[in-house]
This record gives sequence, structure tokens and C-alpha cells, in this order.
Amino acid sequence: MKRITIWMFCFLSIFSLSNCDTLQDIANTTLGGSSSSGTTGLSNSQIVSGLKQALMQGTTKGVNVLSVKDGFFKNPSVKVLFPPEAQKVEKTLRDIGAGQLVDVAIEKINRAAEDAAVGAKDIFINSITQMTVTDAMGILMGDDNACTNYLRKTTSKDLFTSFNPVIKKSLNQVGASDAWGTVISNYNKVPFIEKVNPDLDDYVTNKAMDGVFLMIEKEEKLIRKDPVKRVTDILKKVFGMQDKK
Repeated sequence: MKRITIWMFCFLSIFSLSNCDTLQDIANTTLGGSSSSGTTGLSNSQIVSGLKQALMQGTTKGVNVLSVKDGFFKNPSVKVLFPPEAQKVEKTLRDIGAGQLVDVAIEKINRAAEDAAVGAKDIFINSITQMTVTDAMGILMGDDNACTNYLRKTTSKDLFTSFNPVIKKSLNQVGASDAWGTVISNYNKVPFIEKVNPDLDDYVTNKAMDGVFLMIEKEEKLIRKDPVKRVTDILKKVFGMQDKK
């Protein structure tokens, strides 16, 4: 009986050692090990690489489109108009024949947004390079704007910090601050109206950020929905997985 017990122990020990790799594979697949994405068929590094490429493609195209002359001004989807609290200013001035003042101010405001957009690239690149496996999987299987939401979450604070002084400086350089001051001054001279003085710097900063994220989101949706936009092999593989979700 004792001999049988010893033989059984030896047999089980040898069996267990010979199957360590198999057990580790199972653990990696079940728990999401560092080198495998489980049921996806691609390694975690491939998934992260694919998502980073998608983000780089989207941010580069979005920023390039907006950071040139008329990038904001002649694009109705991102054009910066007067703040909501100043809509009555625009209407009143147009009604009294001073619409040209409004048009000049709006053009100069958009020039400032175009100047600020240039600075977004480095901030986006820094965020993209720090993407984790968890981030990547959430993005891949998330909504069709999950990449954009990731950037919004990880870069908004830094973007505002970067954009705001550039916007302020640019508003002064292109004459937007003066044009805005003229608009507000003329409006405030109209009898029997409530005086206004909206914060132009913060408003344009936030609208410029919104415009950048909107353009990135458009590019992301194209990559997710249109295989032609997946210009590298890894993009085709990674988003091919997403197509099957």
C-alpha cells in the first residue's frame, strides 16, 4: 500500500511539472496575462500598438486640418461664434448696421483658435505613449468615439493650460481683443440695454478644444467603420477584431 502511494505521488508530481506551461497559458487567457489578449488572437502589445496608431492618425489629421488658415473660420462644424451670452450683442449690432464689426471680430477669434491648435500635437503624443493595455482594450471594444473620449479624459487639463495663453496672445496679435472690445463697447452704448463683458479668452480656449476633439472623433469613426481608412496592417488586424464584436 505504501509503495502504491509513493508511485502515485511521483506520477502526479511529474504530470504537474510537465503541464506548468499549459496551466500558465490558461491563467494568462483567463486573467488577461501580459503577453496575450485572451480570445482576441492578438497580443496585448499588438492591440496597444494598433490603438496608438489610430490615435496618432486621428490626432495628426485633426490638428493639421485645424491649425492652418481658415481651419476653424471656414469650417461650419467648428467655427467659433460669439458666446451664448453675447448673441444678443451680435443681433443688436447687426440690427443697427454695425454687422461689419461683428464679422471682423468673429474672423479674428477664429484666427486665434487656429494658432492655438498647433500646440495640441505634443500633448496628444504624450498621452498616447502612456496608454496601458487596460486603456487599449476599453477603447477597442468601446463606443465609436472611445479613442476621443480617452484623449478628452487624459489631455483636457493640459490642453487648456497650453491653449489659454496662446489664445490670449493670439487674440491680441490678430486684433481680436481690440475688435471684441469695440463690439462690446458699441453694444454697451446702446440705450436701455444691460451691459455685458464675457470672458473671451476662456471661451475661445474651450471652443478651440471642442473643435479639435470633434475633428479627432470624425477621423476615429472613419477608421472604425471604413476599412479603407486602416492604412497599416496592424490597424487592419486590430479594428478587424472590433468589427466582429
